[in-house]
Amino acid sequence: MTIGRTYILACLLLGSVFGRADSTTGRSLTPAEYRAELDGLLTVTQQLDSSSSATPAPLQHLPQSWAVHTDQRDFEISTEGLQRDVRRYNSEKNVANATAIRIRLESLRREIDGFEKAPQDASAARKALGGILARPEFRDVSSPSWSDRVKQWLLGKLFRVLEKVFRFLGRLFHSSSIPSIGKYFVYGLIGLAGLALLYLVYRSMLRDRQMDEVIPRDLPVSAKEWTIWLAEARAAAARGDWREAIHLAYWAGISFLERQGFWKPDRARTPREYLRLISAQSEQRETLSTLTRIFELAWYAKRDASEQTFSQTLEQLEKLGCR
Repeated sequence: MTIGRTYILACLLLGSVFGRADSTTGRSLTPAEYRAELDGLLTVTQQLDSSSSATPAPLQHLPQSWAVHTDQRDFEISTEGLQRDVRRYNSEKNVANATAIRIRLESLRREIDGFEKAPQDASAARKALGGILARPEFRDVSSPSWSDRVKQWLLGKLFRVLEKVFRFLGRLFHSSSIPSIGKYFVYGLIGLAGLALLYLVYRSMLRDRQMDEVIPRDLPVSAKEWTIWLAEARAAAARGDWREAIHLAYWAGISFLERQGFWKPDRARTPREYLRLISAQSEQRETLSTLTRIFELAWYAKRDASEQTFSQTLEQLEKLGCR
């Protein structure tokens, strides 16, 4: 009889625990309750450090999702990404992983705040960005045309021919059978060839300075996994180098889309050309447009980049599917 009572009591206790867990994920929260939930989690993230101390319980026992009810619609907000960040922190306690948890929570906090605000007029920002792209340094930024590739090929051929000519003239110059007048002729040829080569090199260097390199050199972008790009971006964010973090995070998104087959790899493509390759009907078009705007303002316009700007970049990557 005593064993039976103990068994019944244990079942009741387990039932109450699971009932509370189900109510956390099943009950709809108001925006204010959801905001308070996020604020509480942000508060406990202050306890995260690189020591061996245990991860706070609220982060260890996250629900599978939050159901949020508003007057306009109902939302089901998954915690999969947050749980993944927590697991990463559990396996390796460092500042970068702790920052990733805090940034994700702040991103969720801004989403609910932004939903309740009226949409901002982006015409001023669009006009400012148009003015930036109209500057002379961006005028000639484009992928090499077929004529450019032909010129590069001819230039390489010319260098090889001149190298052979120099070797031949060098052997001819050292020959004792050439009269003095012939040596002066050789001097003249060498001088002309040298001047021509210097002119071609100067033209090539001048043109290279006018071209703005907008894509990393280890191309194609998808040769490096998007997860590696993103890890490098998080490492830059941990150092406080927000501009570099946004730069690397942008290429993480490009690598992800390129791996998905949205376009064929091309080492000379610009950010605006990547954007034009996505159909206007594609659900990724608007997200990539926002990601490109953040990247261009931070990288080319050299606007002040911050933790908030990097958080907005990560938010757009999440929408692309980089989870």
